[in-house]
This record gives sequence, C-alpha cells and structure tokens, in this order.
Amino acid sequence: MKGLLVAWLFVLCAPARALDGVSLEGGAGSHDMSLVRVAAQWNQRIDWLAARRWELYWDASFGGWHGDAGTIYDLGLTPVFRYPASSRGWYGEAGIGLHYLSDKHIASDLDFSTNFQFGDHAGFGYRFADWELSARLQHLSNAGIRNPNPGINFLILRLQYLLR
Repeated sequence: MKGLLVAWLFVLCAPARALDGVSLEGGAGSHDMSLVRVAAQWNQRIDWLAARRWELYWDASFGGWHGDAGTIYDLGLTPVFRYPASSRGWYGEAGIGLHYLSDKHIASDLDFSTNFQFGDHAGFGYRFADWELSARLQHLSNAGIRNPNPGINFLILRLQYLLR
C-alpha cells in the first residue's frame, strides 16, 4: 500500500502547476457504508471535445469507507467527461476509473476478491463562480476479474473549489 500511495502522490504532484480544483466528498453506500474522500482535479484540453462543448478532467482521490468491519482506504484515479462545459450553470458528468482498496473485507456481509476495483459514476452539478456542488451515483466492482464480484454503490455529495 505504501508504494501505491507514493505513486498516487507522484501522479497528483506531477501536474501541480496545472491543478484546477480540489474537492471534499461525503456519501452513504450499500451495506451501511459511509464515505469521506478528498480529491484534486486537473483539466485536459482536447480540441475536438471542446468544440462540442465537452470537458475532460482527471480526478485523483484518496478517502475512506467506514462500516461495521472498520475503515477501508480507497486510492483512485478517474478521467471524467462533463457536458456542457461553461463558466457557470448546470452540468452532467460521467467517468470510469481505477481504484485500489486497502482491504478486501469491506463489511461483515461483504468481501471483495481483489483490492483492485473499477469505479464508475454518473452525476450532475452546478458550477458557481469559484465553487461547484454536485451529486453522484458511484459503483465499484472488479468487472469480473475474479469472483466473487459483489460490488458496492454510493450516493455522494461533492463540494469542489476551483483554483483557476
């Protein structure tokens, strides 16, 4: 886990000059799990996406899930597509990323077969001048790499501060 944390910090710090936002997330999930997570975001400009009013940004996150079996730590990196891209107003977004969990025993009634998970989410939000507020539905599972593959779902509220 220590090596993965160092790798994540490298990914997060390498584009530090281009860091576009930081966020705090909280949520509740299946199996009576709660989630708290911090993340950093940076935009990636792709001309053909921007011409169609889409944005792509990277979301590097670290957080914990808490349930009846204790706390599980989650390290993630997700490319996120957003529409419409604008300075203010409503938007929708979706992403599929990679997550590494500190343990496979998630709750008394939930065990994963791998620490590596895919995390996909869909959500909507509102962009203010320097802040964003959004809601997301997120599902994590190992996509059938190994069984059992029960997965877990979260409803997440996210507050993001824009650094631009």
